[in-house]
Amino acid sequence: MTMDTDAQKRRAAHAALELVPAGALIGVGTGSTVNLFIEALAAAPGRVDTAVSSSEASSARLRAAGIHVVDLNEVTELHLYIDGADEATPARQLIKGGGGALTREKIVAAVARRFICIVDETKIVKTLGKFPLPIEVIPMARAYVARQLIARGGRPVWREGRITDNGNPILDVHGLSIPDPVALEADLNQIAGVVTVGLFAARPADVLLVGTPQGVQSR
Repeated sequence: MTMDTDAQKRRAAHAALELVPAGALIGVGTGSTVNLFIEALAAAPGRVDTAVSSSEASSARLRAAGIHVVDLNEVTELHLYIDGADEATPARQLIKGGGGALTREKIVAAVARRFICIVDETKIVKTLGKFPLPIEVIPMARAYVARQLIARGGRPVWREGRITDNGNPILDVHGLSIPDPVALEADLNQIAGVVTVGLFAARPADVLLVGTPQGVQSR
């Protein structure tokens, strides 16, 4: 059986919706798989009334689906956070930030009791690093942070013409192999000028739903 990745993503998105209790206060991430999750929410009116979003783009989609979007500062805890990933290991450690929302995604994930990550099977890797690691930086620190990343064996590329919803640039770091994501996340977080590292390893996903041609695997 063959199935394109969009169909696999849709399977994972619908499986995530089944884990959302009626009336739950949820966090919603950003990206193509999350867009399918929002579509599923829109098709189940009343399942979720209120959500926190990790990006302006997702906020607009949620509002169009009839869901009230609130500021994270207005809540103390989220039942669930649902988001995708650019890479994921079987241990549920992730690279995120291809869509540029990594800082808000990491904050919303930190507030959630459970983080459910939804991906298609092409995103599963044994070792993180084939996908360039996004790092959001303070504008004045971009060149300095890039030099620090080069010293660590990476090849940072400025994502020119793109800034985050926070107004910051992103460096995409190529050429890394990341056998110890927790240690690298801690190290890169200490570089002056780094806002957020796109490694979600110290706080990995709690559930990984993987859409495959055979169905959805839960890890």
